[in-house]
Amino acid sequence: MSDILDARLDAVVSGPGVRPAVAAILKAHYDAAREKIAAKLAAGLPGVDVARLYSAAADELLLALWRFTTETLYPSHNPTEAEKLSLIAVGGYGRGVLAPFSDLDLVFLRPWKTTARTETVAEFMLYVLWDLGLKVGSSARSVDEALSLARSDMTIRTALLEARPLAGDEQVTENFLWRFRGMVTNADPRPFIAAKMEERDGRHARAGAVRYRVEPNIKDGKGGLRDLNTLFWIARSLAPESPLGARVLDELLTPRERRAFEEAFDFLWRVRAHLHLAAGRAEEKLTFDLQPEVARRMGWRGRGDEPAVERFMRRYFLVARDVGGLTRAMSATLEARHQKKTMSLSRLIPGRKRDLGVPGFIEDGGRLSVTGPEVFAEDPVKLLTLFVTADQHDLDVHPHAFSAVTRSLALVTPKLRRDPRATAALLHVLAHGQRPYRVLTIMNEAGLLGRFLPEWGRIVGQTQFNMYHAYTVDEHTLQAIGIINDIQRGKLKEDHPLATEVIHLIADPEALMLAMLLHDVGKGGERGQLEDGAIAARRACERLGIETRRIEIVVWLVRHHLALSDYAQKRDISDPATVQAFAEIVGDPERLRMLLVLTVADIRAVGPGVWNSWKGQLMRSLYGRVEALFRGESAVGADPLADHADLVARACATGAAAEARRGPGTMEATTEIALAARDRPGLFADLTAVLAAAGADVAGARVATAADGTALDVFQVQDGADRPYGHDEPRRLTSLIAALEAAARGETPIAPPAMPKPSPRRAVFDVRPVVMIDDAASADATVIEVSGADRPGLLAELSRTLSDHALSIRSAHVAGFGERAVDSFYVTDAEGRKITSDAVLDEVHAALEAVLDRAPEQPQGRRITAARASARDVSDLRPRKAVSPGPEPR
Repeated sequence: MSDILDARLDAVVSGPGVRPAVAAILKAHYDAAREKIAAKLAAGLPGVDVARLYSAAADELLLALWRFTTETLYPSHNPTEAEKLSLIAVGGYGRGVLAPFSDLDLVFLRPWKTTARTETVAEFMLYVLWDLGLKVGSSARSVDEALSLARSDMTIRTALLEARPLAGDEQVTENFLWRFRGMVTNADPRPFIAAKMEERDGRHARAGAVRYRVEPNIKDGKGGLRDLNTLFWIARSLAPESPLGARVLDELLTPRERRAFEEAFDFLWRVRAHLHLAAGRAEEKLTFDLQPEVARRMGWRGRGDEPAVERFMRRYFLVARDVGGLTRAMSATLEARHQKKTMSLSRLIPGRKRDLGVPGFIEDGGRLSVTGPEVFAEDPVKLLTLFVTADQHDLDVHPHAFSAVTRSLALVTPKLRRDPRATAALLHVLAHGQRPYRVLTIMNEAGLLGRFLPEWGRIVGQTQFNMYHAYTVDEHTLQAIGIINDIQRGKLKEDHPLATEVIHLIADPEALMLAMLLHDVGKGGERGQLEDGAIAARRACERLGIETRRIEIVVWLVRHHLALSDYAQKRDISDPATVQAFAEIVGDPERLRMLLVLTVADIRAVGPGVWNSWKGQLMRSLYGRVEALFRGESAVGADPLADHADLVARACATGAAAEARRGPGTMEATTEIALAARDRPGLFADLTAVLAAAGADVAGARVATAADGTALDVFQVQDGADRPYGHDEPRRLTSLIAALEAAARGETPIAPPAMPKPSPRRAVFDVRPVVMIDDAASADATVIEVSGADRPGLLAELSRTLSDHALSIRSAHVAGFGERAVDSFYVTDAEGRKITSDAVLDEVHAALEAVLDRAPEQPQGRRITAARASARDVSDLRPRKAVSPGPEPR
C-alpha cells in the first residue's frame, strides 16, 4: 500500500500545483483509512485499539509525506551533519493514541541550528498538513534546545516523555532520546510530580472542580482522560525507558487497580472517539445534545423506566469515580516511597506523625492516616469512625487511608450495617460534623457510603436527563447537606433569612439530615420518585435502628419533599384554599420548619442560579400563612395588590402602569416587571405576547385580580443569555415597559409569537406534555396546570388559547425546570364562575395539547438523537386526561 501511495505522489512532482496535488492524494487516502476505523469502532472495537488505529493512520500519512518531501521533492543524497533531520511524535500522539479529530503534536529535530533545507522540508510538510485541515502542534528544535527546555519547562518535559520516532535520521533521534532519558532518570522526580498534580488541580478548576457535573469534559474534567494521562506521565518520569511506564504502574497499583486503570482508559477512549465522530469535530464536552447519540453509538439500551442515555451517563460517572480512586491510590504509594511532596503546611516538618488517641489512627503530615489495613479488619466500625475522626480534627484523609478503605469494602456486611456504633458514626458526620459535605464526599468516592447504605448505592452516579439538574443525584444530595450545614452556621443568612432563623428551632436535626440524605433515593423507581423514596427511606432507617417516631418524620419528609416547592410556585398562595390544603399535608409546625430548610437546600443544590429571591419570597409567604394557621388564626385571602399600591394608583390614573427592578438577593439573574391595569379578556395573553416579541424569557410569573377588577401581573424575565433582561441594554427594558403599558391599554395590535429557530440543545429532549385540570383546588376558579417543552412564546400561546375559549385568567403561576415549563392558570368563565361544562373542559384540554405538541423544526446538519427528558413530579393533581406522547425513544 505504501509503494502505491508513494508512486502516486511521485507522479505529481513534475506537474503544476505540486502541493495541492499532494494534499488531494493524501486526503483521499487518509479519509478512506479513517472511514474504515470508524466502521470498526461502530462494530464494537475497544477504545484503545481504535485510538491506536487512528494513530497508525496518521503515521502512514506522515511517513508518505516525509518520503515524498525528503526523497522526491527536496532530495539530499549525502546530507551534511547540519542538514540531518528527524521527525518525532510527542504528547498523546507520541504515546500512539489519537481521537478522530485530535491534534498531531510533532517535533522536527536537528543536530544543531537550522539550515535552508531543514527549514524548507518542515515548511512544506506543515503547509500540506494544514491544507488537509489537520490541527498540528509543531516545533523545530536542535537536540540541545529540546533538552534545555525540558529541564526548565515541565509541560515540554511531559510532551517529550512520550516521544516516539517517526522518520528521518535515526542517529539524531537516538542521541536525543538517550540524553533525555538519562536526564529524567537522574533528576529528582518530586518537582515534576508536584507540577503535574498542580496542573491537574488547575485543569479541574477550569473544567469544573466537581467530578459529577452532568455535562462533563471527558478530556480535562475531573475523572477524565487527562487524569489517567497524569498517572502515565508520572510513571514515565520514574522509568523513562519503560514502554508507557508499565513497570512503574505495576509497582504502584494493585492488580485490581491496574485492571480498573485499563478498563477506565479503554472506556473513556471509546467515549471520546464516538463523541468526536458524533460532533464532527474535536469536541471534548459531553453535552446534552450529544449524550443520546453517543449512547446509541455505543450500544446502550433502556432498561425499565431508565432510558439508555441515563444508563450510559451513570456508567461514565462511575468510571470517573474510579479514576479518582486510582489517583489517590497512586499518590499513597508515591508518598510512601517519598517521591511525592505533600501539599499541607506540615510538610515543612518532615516525618511528622501524631497520635490522635484512637487506636490505629494517626495524623501523618497534616492528614488522617491509619497504621495499616488491619485496623479495619480488627474492627470494621472503624471504616466509619475514621471519617468521624477526620471531621473532629478537621483533617483531610491521607491517600494511604483512603486506599485502605477502598480495599476493605468487603468488610461492610449486613452485621456492620445494623451495628449501632456505625449508625452513630454516620449520624455524627451528617448532623454534627464540621464539614459534612467534604467528609461524605470522600466516603462516597471511596465507595463506603454506597456499600454501607445500599439505598444510596443505587443513586451513585445516577443522572437525570434534563437541563434542570446540574449534578448527578448523589452529588446534588451531598451539596444539599452542605448547604444545610452552611445555613445552620449562618453563612447564608442574606439569601435565606427565614431558614437561618427556624433551623435552630428544629428539635431533631438528625432526622432532618437523614431525610436530606435519603430524599432522592427513589429516583427512577417504578412507583414514582416520592413513593419509592419513602419505601426505601423506611427500609434504610429500620436497618440503621432509628426509633419508630423518627422514622415516621424521615419518611414523611422524603414523601413530601416537593410539596412546599409545588404549592409555592404553582398555586395561588393568596387563596385560603391553597393555604388550608398545604397545612393539612404538613400537620404541625415542626414538620413545617424541617420542610422549609430541606426545600431551600434541595432547590439551591440543583445548580448555579436555580435559587432566587423570587422563589424565596413565595416560600416565605406560604410558610408565614401556614404558620399563622397553626397558631389558630384563620386563613383569609391576602390582598394581592398590597405590595404595589403606588403602581396601582398610577394605573387608575393612566389606564396602565408598569415598572421594573432587579431582585434584592445576591443570586439574582432576573429582572422583575410589574404591571397594573384594568382587567379585560385577553390581557395576560397580550402581555405575554409583547414579552415574547421583545425576546424576554419569562422565568416566573404571578397574576392576580382584585375584587374591583384591577389586575396585577408580575413577571421575572431574562434575556436570551440567561441574564437579567435589560442588564446589558437598559434601553431595551425601557422600550419593553412602554410596549407593555400600550398593550395593557389596548393601543396596539398584538401579533402572535413566531416559532423560535431550531436549537440542537433543546431538540434532543423529548418532553412528555401533560395537561391537568382540578376543580377542587380553589373555591372560586378551575385550576389548569400545563407542562411541556419550554420555548419562547409558549406562555403567550397558552394564554391566548385560554382567552380564545372565553376563559378569564384570574391568577397565573409560571415556573421553569430546565427544558420543561410548568404553568398553572386559575380560570373562570365570562361570569366569573368555575368551569362546570365537561364539553368546554374537553375542548380546552385538546386545544392546550395542540399548543404543547407544536415544536420548532429539527435543526439541520448533524443527526439529533432525541431521548425522553427525565421529569420531576409535576404535581400531585389528578389529570383529567393524560396526553398520549406516542413511542418513547429509549
